[in-house]
Amino acid sequence: MSTSSPLLSRRSFGRIAAGIAGAAGTGALAACSARGGTPSADTPLRIMAINHVWSQAVRRRKKEFEERIGRRVSMTLLTADQLTSSYNVKLNASGTDVDVMMVRALQDQLVFSHNSWLADLTDRVEGDAHFDWQDFQKAPRDASVTAGQVLSVPVVTERPVLYYRRDLVESIGGPPRTLEALMAGADELAARKKGFYGYVGRGQRNGAVSQWSSFLYSHGGDFVVRGKSGIGSAEALAAYEYYGKLLARTGPPGATNMSLEQAMPIFAQGKAAFYIDADAIYSSFLDPKISTVRESVGFAPFPAGPAGAVPHNIASWSLGISTFSRLRDDAWEFIKWAAGPEMSTTLQSEGIPGARASVWADPKTLAAFPADLAEAMRVNAARGRGYDRPRVLQVGRARDIVGRPLVAGILGQSVPPVARDADAEFADFLVRDNRHKES
Repeated sequence: MSTSSPLLSRRSFGRIAAGIAGAAGTGALAACSARGGTPSADTPLRIMAINHVWSQAVRRRKKEFEERIGRRVSMTLLTADQLTSSYNVKLNASGTDVDVMMVRALQDQLVFSHNSWLADLTDRVEGDAHFDWQDFQKAPRDASVTAGQVLSVPVVTERPVLYYRRDLVESIGGPPRTLEALMAGADELAARKKGFYGYVGRGQRNGAVSQWSSFLYSHGGDFVVRGKSGIGSAEALAAYEYYGKLLARTGPPGATNMSLEQAMPIFAQGKAAFYIDADAIYSSFLDPKISTVRESVGFAPFPAGPAGAVPHNIASWSLGISTFSRLRDDAWEFIKWAAGPEMSTTLQSEGIPGARASVWADPKTLAAFPADLAEAMRVNAARGRGYDRPRVLQVGRARDIVGRPLVAGILGQSVPPVARDADAEFADFLVRDNRHKES
């Protein structure tokens, strides 16, 4: 669900940040000058987070944590773009006014690690038996590790789910279990009614890549294979052509301009038979204020392709500790509390999908979700791969390159020449990106 945002390396951003920090005046200087001192008891623990249902739920409960540690907690909720901008300015200036950071492990963590902005949590997560690091699902847990160090703890996870109209699929044998059946079903249902679409999904060049990843894996491909570009492989080409054909033949006009925000309302308003996107948005289809399909929407696991059903299972948001924090011990106490087994159980019982395997195995927490959705989420998590985009420093640029053949397919253009060109560009990009990692 999270969108890409450009993040610059500490060196390249330094000149810009210096200007912004200078304009900030004495506040930034005071933060830097105080860095070496011991924080007083009235210094708040400062948490920066995305404005998300998880963050909102935790903020409502922060008094409980404040009483536990005897320190006030300041929790700022921002949009993704605002959060990225704040991190760039504050952390390039080595500011001490951020303690706990809510981050996207797959979008931000490599560059944050490169810039030395995240504290190593390895000893903390592995040394606390009650916290039980091994209880976190393997895919999100693996994404928390960079260069052998645990730099974040996953708190919100997501997988793709097949949303479908129960009232329509009965005539075609139920929800499709394979991508082949999805194509056939979307074709048939799209042909029955003018202005009605068989399938709707993201088609925007950059934004579609994360959802297309599951189609890529299920065709047997990957973004990077043995350190080299994998988007020119026969498997990737088949995934590009499949996805392009699905939207070109059965989707709405203007699909190449559609992100989550444009695609979701089409299904919610009853104008499409099938839709694949993040399971975290399911409640939108049950809300009578925005959905006309609340009585007919169904949920199913990601359909199987030639290589089986291989969806992504990712940590969409995680918690880390700033290396410049002067309250690292209290920051870790917050992570232990907010991502611990008790809070994870409580929040998932409210319908917020977490990252702990034990919580997913608890029938009480799954009761918060529609039964078929809970089963789809469980199945997808067991099959899932822990990333939905290339794992590189410059994620936004990589998604732009990878997404180009997607657009060509949706527009009905010949995909092979565009994929060959994108493959060559991505191969060159990977060489340059790896150089940045080493600099």
